[in-house]
Amino acid sequence: MATREAFIQELEGLNQELNAMSQMVQDAIDSSFQALTEHNEELAQKVIKGDRDVDNMERKIETHCLMLMLKQQPVASDLRHISTALKVVTDLERMGDQAADIADLSLRLEDADISLVSKHLPAMVANVKTMVKDAIHAFTQRDTETAETFEQRDDLIDAFFERVKREVIEFLKKDGDKSDVAVDLLMVAKYLERIADHAVNVCEWTEFSDTGAVGDVMIL
Repeated sequence: MATREAFIQELEGLNQELNAMSQMVQDAIDSSFQALTEHNEELAQKVIKGDRDVDNMERKIETHCLMLMLKQQPVASDLRHISTALKVVTDLERMGDQAADIADLSLRLEDADISLVSKHLPAMVANVKTMVKDAIHAFTQRDTETAETFEQRDDLIDAFFERVKREVIEFLKKDGDKSDVAVDLLMVAKYLERIADHAVNVCEWTEFSDTGAVGDVMIL
């Protein structure tokens, strides 16, 4: 097999690993919120323990990227894709951490009915999970058009956070004795907002991978 063809296959393998890690994070987000809404301690513990698998996948992808740089002589566009993949896995790993943080909060909220506090959290979760999926797809497919939509999508998540915050304030006015529940649910929304911010980072790296520039500054 020609060297270039072999290298293209290696890049495809790297993209598959990124997609697999992304799916792990999406599943963790789903499961952590399910644990929260269903008071499922076993599922919460599974997410928390599963964060080690996300960490292991991060190290595997980092090793793959470094081996590609050392063993191959990638052209500039491929080098950008590999070097930015190293940044992307860091964002994915942090998303996994935040999903685990939500699972940890669910253990403290074992008796709380979140529907009494916030009606917007489920929609916020759904939008964040889709952002993670679309961000990694944009990166692996080098889809800058999709990447460019993420600032607007992040604004939607910020709006969701503000709605949840208002709901929490209203809840506290009615039931001040449950301030710990309200604060923990607001933290859940904050972790979701941070996950969305990391998805935006992935899309910014997608644009860098395509152009070699961050904003107006040419880097590579």
